[in-house]
Amino acid sequence: MPLTIAYRPVILSPEAASPARVAPVPADGPHPRDFAARIRQKDTVSVRRALARPSLLRQRLAGVAAIGIGAAVLGSLGWGDPQGVREAAAQAGPLQPFERPGESFPGSAFYYIAPEDSGLLAPDSAEAAWRARRDDEDASPAGAIARPVFARGSSEDRWRAQQCLTTAIYYEAASEPDAGQRAVAQVILNRVAHPAFPKTVCGVVYQGSERPGCQFSFACDGSLARKPVAQFWDRARRVAAEAMAGYVYAPVGLATHYHTWAVHPGWADKLAFIGAIGAHRFYRWGGSAGQPAAFSAVYAGGEPVAAPHPRSWTPTGADFADPVALERAFEEGRLAALRAQAPSTPAAAAGAAAFGQQPLPHASAPAYAPEIEQRGGDAVFKGDGLPQGGAVNPAYENAGKWIAKPGA
Repeated sequence: MPLTIAYRPVILSPEAASPARVAPVPADGPHPRDFAARIRQKDTVSVRRALARPSLLRQRLAGVAAIGIGAAVLGSLGWGDPQGVREAAAQAGPLQPFERPGESFPGSAFYYIAPEDSGLLAPDSAEAAWRARRDDEDASPAGAIARPVFARGSSEDRWRAQQCLTTAIYYEAASEPDAGQRAVAQVILNRVAHPAFPKTVCGVVYQGSERPGCQFSFACDGSLARKPVAQFWDRARRVAAEAMAGYVYAPVGLATHYHTWAVHPGWADKLAFIGAIGAHRFYRWGGSAGQPAAFSAVYAGGEPVAAPHPRSWTPTGADFADPVALERAFEEGRLAALRAQAPSTPAAAAGAAAFGQQPLPHASAPAYAPEIEQRGGDAVFKGDGLPQGGAVNPAYENAGKWIAKPGA
C-alpha cells in the first residue's frame, strides 16, 4: 500500500509549524516610515483604551512620570540626550549605498540583507560542470559537482521515485534546514547514478530493508511506524521534487555516504571526508569509485514498490557490504572489465593500451644516433650482458637462512 495512503499525518497549528520570523521587506514594499506609522497608530489606540478606563489611565500616567524622571537622571549623566544620539550617528559616517536618508532605524539593515546562496545548481549548469570535470583527467574528485538526475519512466515510476525520496528526506532529516535535507537527497541520487548501487530511487532507499542493519536505518528499525507531520512531510516533498527535476546540491559533491554526529563508524576514517551539513557528516570514495566518470549510470525509471522489502527478499552481495568492501569490489570489477577488453595476441598488445590505459610517451625505445644503431641500438643498453645477470651472487645465496636453528 502506498505510504501516502497508509499514513495519517498529524496536523500542526500554523503557530507550531512555522516559527515566528520577520519577513524581509520587498523592494517595492513598505518602507521603515510605514512601520513607524503603524506604531503611532497602535499608541493612539492604547491611549483611547486608557481614557475609557480611569484605573488604566492612572497606571499609564504613572509610568510616563517614572520614565520622565529616569530620563532626567540619565540626561544629567550624559545619557538619553537626543542631540547626543544624533551626534553619535553623525560620527558613524555616511549611510550605506542601499540605505535611504531618514528611512533607516536600528535594525533596518535586516531588510536590506540579500538572501544567501542556497547551493542549488540549475540542471544545465550542473550538467556542464559535471561533464567538464569528468573529461579532465588531471582533475581531483574533491569539489566535483554531481550529475543531474531527472524523473523518467511512466507516471507510476515518477510517483514512486518522488514518494521514496520524500520518505528518506523526512525520516532522515525532517527537523533539519533545507541544506541538510538537500544533502540527504543528493546522496541518494548520487547512489542512483553509481553502478555500485541499485539503479532506482526506491531501490537505493530501501536497499537491505529486508534485514536489520540496512543502508538507511529508518527503513528497517521501525521508524516508518511513526506518523509523519503533514507540514514537514510537504517540506520534504518540495525538496524531493527539486532534486528529481535535475537540481543539484553542489556543497555535498560526489558524496555517497554519511552518518550522524552521534556515531563514528569504522569506515569513516577510510573514506574522504567532505564536510558536515546539518546533523550529518558526508563522505565520498577516494579512489576510482569516487571519480566523476564512475557515476555513469543513467536513471531510466523502472521503480519497484515504494515500500521496504519483504523478509522473503533475496539480497545481493552489495546489500551486505560496508563502504570499503563495496569500493574494493567496484575496483576489482573495473579492472576485470579492462582486462577483458585487452588484445588477446602479444602483437596486438604491443601497440595497444594495457587494461584500457594509454602507454606513456617514453614507453617505446628512443631513437639512437647512427653509430649506436650500428652497434645494436637499444640492445647495447640492456642488462642481459652483465656478469651473473639474472643469478644470485653466491656470497648472498644463504641470506635469510638459519645457520643453525635454536634448539636443534
